[in-house]
Amino acid sequence: MSWITIIWSMVASASLTLAAIHLQVWWHRRKVWADLLFFLGSTGIAALAGCEFLMMRAETPAQFATALRWLHVPTWVIVLSMVGFIRLYLHAGRRWLAWAICALRTLALPLNFLVGQNLNYLEVVRLRHIHFLGESVSVGEGVSNPWMLVGQLSLVLWLLFCLDAAITVWRRGDKRQALTLGASMVFFTVVGTVHAVLVLWQIVEWPIMASFFYLGIVAAMGYEMSGETLRAAQLSDELVESKEQMTLAAEAAGVGVWEWTIATNRVWGSEQWLRLFGFEPDADVSYEMVFQRIHPDDREMVEPGVRHAVETATDYAGEYRVMLPEGTERWITARGRVYSDENGKPIRMLGAAIDITERKHSESQIEQQRNELAHVARVSAMGHLASSLAHELDQPLGAILRNAEAGELFLQDPSPDLEELRAILADIRKDDQRAGEVIDRVRDLMKARKFERNSLDLSLLVGNVAALVRQDMDKRRVRLVLETDSALPPVFGDRVQMQQVLLNLLLNAMDALDGNSPEKRLVTVRARHIRETVEVAVSDTGHGIPADKLLRVFEPFFSSKPNGLGMGLAISRSIIEAHGGRLWAENNEAGGATFIFSLPRTERGVTT
Repeated sequence: MSWITIIWSMVASASLTLAAIHLQVWWHRRKVWADLLFFLGSTGIAALAGCEFLMMRAETPAQFATALRWLHVPTWVIVLSMVGFIRLYLHAGRRWLAWAICALRTLALPLNFLVGQNLNYLEVVRLRHIHFLGESVSVGEGVSNPWMLVGQLSLVLWLLFCLDAAITVWRRGDKRQALTLGASMVFFTVVGTVHAVLVLWQIVEWPIMASFFYLGIVAAMGYEMSGETLRAAQLSDELVESKEQMTLAAEAAGVGVWEWTIATNRVWGSEQWLRLFGFEPDADVSYEMVFQRIHPDDREMVEPGVRHAVETATDYAGEYRVMLPEGTERWITARGRVYSDENGKPIRMLGAAIDITERKHSESQIEQQRNELAHVARVSAMGHLASSLAHELDQPLGAILRNAEAGELFLQDPSPDLEELRAILADIRKDDQRAGEVIDRVRDLMKARKFERNSLDLSLLVGNVAALVRQDMDKRRVRLVLETDSALPPVFGDRVQMQQVLLNLLLNAMDALDGNSPEKRLVTVRARHIRETVEVAVSDTGHGIPADKLLRVFEPFFSSKPNGLGMGLAISRSIIEAHGGRLWAENNEAGGATFIFSLPRTERGVTT
């Protein structure tokens, strides 16, 4: 095999190898157009080398002219792809120069097929055989095509374009890139252009070998891009090391890391995560397997949350119970983030999970203790209302007794008035229901019970608590004013505990009025809707709270009353905070104080 065959085959093979590599890179990174342009340029060089080989092996002027005509097609591809590469990869080169080169090279292509035998010759008259690399090769002689200047002008502009791009990159501070890529492009373009002009104008007797010079440019491009690939590989190694360190840190902190690949529905988890869910260390886990480990009562909450996060590409956060194979329960808090591809399609979710079983047990114990303390506080509060409640019960019970005595007298008549008896029985029923309602309200407040959340109407609760304290207010000659919005949205909470908070605030308001003259004893309860919350304010016209004690009134065992325990407001604040709200106090400008609590609104049905 001759040296020419070996060398030109190697040029074509090297170009196609580089083209295949960067085509694969572009296929996986469609947005990186520089790799696609590199593929087109390298493929063009391989085709250019093939045309040059056919020209050197031509046996007739017609064969030489045909090979030279088709040589301009890969040349057009090479020039346009390299111009685009410089613009996209280096972000350099003047735009007008780029458009001028592309326009001239594109104009030269149809001229190559329409004027003469090709862009370089109107007619190839004869072939001459010269010695090159130890063997005889063909070179053409003929009538030059004047339109050849269009192609040569595009090469001159291409040289200026490369020089301008190299200077821009140098000035930008990327000196290494300017030297390795910019300078290489300028050098090989100069040498290639000079060589082409000398050969085509028959000044030197060499075959056309532009593919060598373009291959030098592509080699420089490949070297620069391989540096990026090397940096990416180093970054990948660093990321792997960082991931291992992060996993180790997460394991030490008791955090389980997981990754859900949505397309395959497989879940990878760290050793800690596998332990949290009761899987073996080498288990092949699917999403369905994880979902089956979640407590049946929590699945209806978890599944919509995960599905919404995937559909909207938002974060997921939730707390749920996990049923372990041995039958025990474990509380888990999990957070996840969805990642999408370049088309916005969700591809995976990364997240972390932590065992919060101990925290949940502590919260349960705290809630139980808070309920017990709240029950004690309610019993204590009812002691303040004992006389008022006795008076409120005494009225319906006395009316029942009097109506019963009247009915007994009517029955002694041989012909009793039945209508009158029916009226007496109706009065007895009404008074009995009235007494029963009082007893029911007292029973609800007195009995110990679990924390139960329902959708509540605070307007009705305010009215019920006002009915409990009405007699005590009348006795103390305190005037009560209720102001509630007509369309107050419901809140979500425990009815009895909300009643307890309102009752405590009303009793405190009444106590704050001791010492005021009767005409200055006023308590106002306002319930209003403010944005996403419902706010209830209990105001009095007393002497207010000293500034140094305004923040301390919610501390346990702190009381401004001589015989106060100092637990009412502390318990009330803990109840409100457990409902997701807040309780605070303010002094009124006109005198007195206002205690305000706010709760988040809900759209659920109302339970009164």
